[in-house]
Amino acid sequence: MASERRKGERVSFERGINAHMMGIDGTWRRNCIMEEISETGARLTVEGSVEGLNLKEFFLLLSSTGLAYRRCELAWVNGDQVGATFLKQSDKKKGRRSNGAQTVDA
Repeated sequence: MASERRKGERVSFERGINAHMMGIDGTWRRNCIMEEISETGARLTVEGSVEGLNLKEFFLLLSSTGLAYRRCELAWVNGDQVGATFLKQSDKKKGRRSNGAQTVDA
C-alpha cells in the first residue's frame, strides 16, 4: 500500500488550503489547493495547466506575501494533482553552492 511507504503521517484538509506554486526562477506561478501535508511533502491540486512548466523544483507559497514558503521537488503528476517533496534547508544550501549562487537566509 502507498501509505506504508510514506515517511510521515499525513494531514488531510476537508476543504483544502489555498496556496501558490512558483518557479524557482520566478517565471511562472499557479494557484493551487493543498489537499494533504506531512513533514516531508504535500499533495496539491493545481488550477490551470502544468504542461510546459519546469516543475523539477518550485516554491510552494503558503501566504499571500510569500513570507511563508517551502522549496519543493516534484515527486509525481497525476492530471491536475502533483506530489511535492519538501527540500530541507541543508539540501537548498548544497544546491545553491553547486551553481555558484549566494545563499540568503531570512
